[in-house]
Amino acid sequence: MKKIMTICLICILCGSMVQAQKIRIKTGIEVLKEQNFKCLEGKRVGLITNPTGVDNHMKSTIDILHEAPNVNLVALYGPEHGVRGDVHAGDHVTDMKDASTGLPVYSLYGSTHKATPEMLKDIDVLVYDIQDIGCRSFTYISTMGLAMEAAAENGKELIVLDRPNPVGGLKIEGNLTEDDCVSFVSQFKIPYLYGLTCGELALMLNGEKMLKEGKQCKLQVVKMKGWKRKMDYTQTGLQWVPSSPHIPHPHSAFFYPVSGILGELGYISIGVGYTIPFQMFAAPWVEAEKLAGNLNNLNVPGVIFRPMYLKPFYSVGKGELLQGVQVHIMDFAKAPLSEIQFLVMQEVAALYPDRAVFDHADKGRFSMFDKVSGSKQIRERFSKRNRWEDVRDYWYKDVENFRKLSKQYYLYK
Repeated sequence: MKKIMTICLICILCGSMVQAQKIRIKTGIEVLKEQNFKCLEGKRVGLITNPTGVDNHMKSTIDILHEAPNVNLVALYGPEHGVRGDVHAGDHVTDMKDASTGLPVYSLYGSTHKATPEMLKDIDVLVYDIQDIGCRSFTYISTMGLAMEAAAENGKELIVLDRPNPVGGLKIEGNLTEDDCVSFVSQFKIPYLYGLTCGELALMLNGEKMLKEGKQCKLQVVKMKGWKRKMDYTQTGLQWVPSSPHIPHPHSAFFYPVSGILGELGYISIGVGYTIPFQMFAAPWVEAEKLAGNLNNLNVPGVIFRPMYLKPFYSVGKGELLQGVQVHIMDFAKAPLSEIQFLVMQEVAALYPDRAVFDHADKGRFSMFDKVSGSKQIRERFSKRNRWEDVRDYWYKDVENFRKLSKQYYLYK
């Protein structure tokens, strides 16, 4: 009996430990609440948000502003996936009415990605509250930048409610976007991993005149409290709301840059369609043990590759028995995230010369690969010999200059 009681007590203690980690920071919406919405008083407010826009008690920013007695929320604006998250990735968001508040919802992911004068005519200030994932190709920061342009063009104020960069504020990887690769998945000339919060990025886009035609908007950032640059999302204590269907957990943001560029080709499964999106690489012709062995022999800092076998439920390789590797990040600070996919491509070509990625992937998808890479040079240099070393210097050439520039806009230590 005594033994059973001891086991029960241990279970209770363990159960309490797996409950929510203590929240260590206050996001912008929490600080705005603390300030009693003072910066919004007397203004007609438009809100750009989605399901990630919540306070520390998981209440939607839409409902918080709608219910605040001194806030006049008059319109909502939906990015990719929509304001309530009810639109699938890549599908157009349509103008509609929000079922809960009755407010008009204008789409920023349909016929236009930028708010039109007609969409903005009834507001004085745009508020942006979306959790992004710290990667250039994730479209929410493009939505933010285009909203800044629209605000500048239409004489509106823009307020960013700041949120953490899930991969922290120290990792910077990738070349700057080049002119011929500017698109909605690489809207601005920043690295692939840019090491800024959305608020810091907004300040830099404005301060460095990086918006279209050097426009600048009237910008205010509501800073977080308690966030540090070295924090990744798992260290904040905040609950994670999936920022898109394939970013279900906070650590998913660590893996998106690991495989997302290669994933654009649709040639090798990266786990989209299986239970570990972005965390793996597999194909029916891969031999799991051999690929894992080759990759582990590279001694990539902070990373171990484990052989795995799977049948995807949908997307690339649906219903087929695939072999490949799962990427295990053992030391996040040391792991070079974005280069892992190029090392996988390198070792695939070494083991299976007749399966080299750029020789066999759909050439119609090369353009999207280039846009996400931010440069055609990445594909063109790599495809000559299928060696990462031919690309490495180009990929990292802008990092230190960007780090120096972006430091001027840091809001957090």
